[in-house]
Amino acid sequence: MRAKDLTFIAMFAALMAIGANITSWAPFLIIGGVPITLQTFFCVLAGAILGAKRGAIAMTVYMLIGLFGAPVFARFSGGFSTVISPTFGFILSFILAAYVTGLLIEKSKNRSIGRFVIATIIGMVINYIFGTNWMYMAFKLWAEAPEGFSYTMAWSWMLVPLPKDIILSIVAGVIAPRIYRALNDQQTYNKYVA
Repeated sequence: MRAKDLTFIAMFAALMAIGANITSWAPFLIIGGVPITLQTFFCVLAGAILGAKRGAIAMTVYMLIGLFGAPVFARFSGGFSTVISPTFGFILSFILAAYVTGLLIEKSKNRSIGRFVIATIIGMVINYIFGTNWMYMAFKLWAEAPEGFSYTMAWSWMLVPLPKDIILSIVAGVIAPRIYRALNDQQTYNKYVA
């Protein structure tokens, strides 16, 4: 793996940490006690720009840094105890979401902006499905669930960040080809988006 690849992987791992704690600088982004993050945005952007393999590696690096104790998860949390957190499924799903986003673009013959947007939206959906189902399972099996907790309630909580993530996933799909062009030579870019 080239030094350039390692740099981009480290950059997106760092962006994930920043995106997880954006409410530290913008506390008004906490809605109903739920911190609004930019993690899904940076996750699908990593897949779209770095590709399936490097995007997934960047998300894995981010997750491992947090599990080994660095406070890079939401609300500056970290450590192995995060694994039993109801929201850990979202962190775990970033790996799959970035991989699928990148893979869809890599396998597409028509790499138009529309294709990028479709790929980033699908990546976001994967993040939501995996993360919400993990959260439901966690509350049912080991975490203390709120009174009257149900599968419907778990999904209702996702209505708060959903509009933001849809918009930002579209933005990621629109800007990804431009960023890729800025980071790579024109010849490589032409092959990627032709």
